[in-house]
Amino acid sequence: MNLTISGHHLEVTPALRTYVTGKLDRITRHFDQVVDVRVLLSIENQTEKERRQKAECNIHVKGSDMFAESAHQDMYAAVDELVDKLDRQVVRHKDRLQNHHHESPKRLM
Repeated sequence: MNLTISGHHLEVTPALRTYVTGKLDRITRHFDQVVDVRVLLSIENQTEKERRQKAECNIHVKGSDMFAESAHQDMYAAVDELVDKLDRQVVRHKDRLQNHHHESPKRLM
């Protein structure tokens, strides 16, 4: 898995990098065919203080691309919300691939 964490108007500290990496492990636990992950952490220049810190992520998995974004007053909370959104998308994608709704084979009597 290729992981890229970058910052826009923000320095990505080692503590923030390890936090994001630890949270993204949850996604790879649910689906191991993740090819590429790109995380962008940024601080918006807005007059309102709420939802100023933003986290975005692009995930390329086998067969699909997924995108999620989250904004919050705290960067760590934004990352938590982002990973929750991505986790739901990855689990839904995995369920679609497994497709448990197939017909049973018909027997000849």
